[in-house]
Amino acid sequence: MSPGPLMIIGGAEDKLRGRAILREFVAASGGADARIVVVPTASALGPEVVEVYDALFRREGAGEVLAVRPETRADAQDPELVRVLDSATGIFMTGGNQLKLSAIISGTPLGDAVVAAHERGAVVAGTSAGASIQSSHMVAFGGPGATPKQRMTQVAAGLGLLPSTVIDQHFDQRNRYGRLLMIVSQSPQLLGIGVDEDTAAVVEHVTEADGSEHEILSVLGRGAVTIFDPADIVTNAYEASRSAPLLASNVVLHVLPEGSSFDLATRRLVPPRPQVESSVAAELAAAGRDLRQQARDIAADDASPQSLRRRLARNRRTPDPLAASEDGVTS
Repeated sequence: MSPGPLMIIGGAEDKLRGRAILREFVAASGGADARIVVVPTASALGPEVVEVYDALFRREGAGEVLAVRPETRADAQDPELVRVLDSATGIFMTGGNQLKLSAIISGTPLGDAVVAAHERGAVVAGTSAGASIQSSHMVAFGGPGATPKQRMTQVAAGLGLLPSTVIDQHFDQRNRYGRLLMIVSQSPQLLGIGVDEDTAAVVEHVTEADGSEHEILSVLGRGAVTIFDPADIVTNAYEASRSAPLLASNVVLHVLPEGSSFDLATRRLVPPRPQVESSVAAELAAAGRDLRQQARDIAADDASPQSLRRRLARNRRTPDPLAASEDGVTS
C-alpha cells in the first residue's frame, strides 16, 4: 500500500470563506466516510481549538471527528490514545508550539502511530507547528530576517514523514528566509521548504509507468512554497563566528505558487500540462476528423485530391444545423 498524502500547511489557513485547504483535507480523508483525529498538543488553547476544527471538518462533510491530546510523554504512551489513531483516515495536527509537540510525541507510541497511519494510506495534515513536525528536521525556534546568520535558529527532530527535509511555516509573512538558509547551510543534505500562510504543500507518492516512485509536491492556496536546494552550496557555516552573516552561494531557489508541482526525488519542477481553450480544442478535433476522412478516401481510391479539397472547403462553409433556428429545427 502506498503512503497517504501529506498536507503541510503554512498556518492561518482560511476558515471563514472558501476553506479550500480544509475542504481538500476532508475530501482526501474520505468525506462522509472520514474518521479524522485532531491532535491539538501544540496549542496553548483549551478544548475550544478542537471545537473549532470539529465544526469546520463536519461542515465540509466529515463523518467523524475525534481528538487525541497528550500533554506529557507518558500520555503519548497510553494504549487507549494510540488505538484511536489506528483507525484514522485523516490526522490533523494544529498550530502552536512545535518544540512542545515534538518533545511530547516524537519517539513515542503515539508518534509512531502517526507515522504508521501515513504508511498505511491515511492523510496526515498539520498547520504551523503541525507542519514543521512532519519533516525529519524541525525548526525549534529562532528570529526573523532575510540574511542567514550563525546561531540564528535551533533545530529539533521531527516525525520524519518527509525525510531529508526541514520545513518552516508562516514563511513570507514572518520573513523566515534567513533562518531556513542558515539550516541548509549547516546541513546541505537537507532540502529547505518554506510554506506561506493559507498555503499547503501537498506531497503524494506517484508510481511511474517504469515502476519508479516519486514524491510529488503540489501547491494549494493563496501563497507560495519556497524551496532551497543546497546540494551544491558553497558556505562558510563551519567556521563563521557567533551571529556572523553566513556565506550561502549556489543555492538553487524555487518559488512555487498554486498549481505548481515539484519532484522531490529529482529536485526539479514538474512541467505544467498545456491548457487548451475549448474553442481551439474543438477546431483541432474538427481538423483531425477531416484528416482522418481524407486518409480513408485516399486509401479507398474513390476521390481525387481536387475533389477532397472542394469537400473540405464545403464542410467548413456549412453552418451548424442546430444553430439555424433557436429551437433547433432547421427550415
